[in-house]
Amino acid sequence: MNNKLTLLFLVLLMQFSCKNDDDQRLADNLRDAKKKELIFTTINKGWNFYDKPINSTSEATLSKWAEWRAFMDELSIKPKKTIGAFQKKAKALSTKAMALNNNIPAQFDTPQIRSRIATLITQVQMLDLYINLDKVSDKKVTKLVSEINIELVSLERQMDKIVEKSKIPMEVGESELLMMLDTTRAIQSGTPEIQGNPNNPNNPNNPNAPHVE
Repeated sequence: MNNKLTLLFLVLLMQFSCKNDDDQRLADNLRDAKKKELIFTTINKGWNFYDKPINSTSEATLSKWAEWRAFMDELSIKPKKTIGAFQKKAKALSTKAMALNNNIPAQFDTPQIRSRIATLITQVQMLDLYINLDKVSDKKVTKLVSEINIELVSLERQMDKIVEKSKIPMEVGESELLMMLDTTRAIQSGTPEIQGNPNNPNNPNNPNAPHVE
């Protein structure tokens, strides 16, 4: 009789223990689900890129620089519903950003533009990295979105600065002065250096100089 009671007690204890484990597991799952939902909500709210040209120069560049147009188009399509969608978008943006090193219009192929492109690429790659971590940092992701927007503005303003500078006409005589300077430099670089005054009677290179024993 005592054995039966002990066995019954053990069975009830195991059932109670299993129920507690199931309840704990359910609570953990609910907590994780709420956390993921909160992360998604934060990222979804902060995922707002400057996907439209901020000036006429950037807008005009879309038609002649395919890689720039592809990158801006990718920015304009916002992911929906899941973190996985944002992760895929970040990878696509990273690929499109890398392509900005290709076919840069000659007018914009300058150190200033390339420097900004390099910074932009780095920031997009960091976004791709952080949003694909096992534990996604929503604050870091939204901060990177803001930093990418700042660099986009900087890049487009630099484009506009280059265009505006090219429109400024040279002052009268400036082009001739530049040509004269180039010609002078060319002559100076091609003329051998002469040590001393060749007409000086004390110059040993002067054939008329007096011969000293």
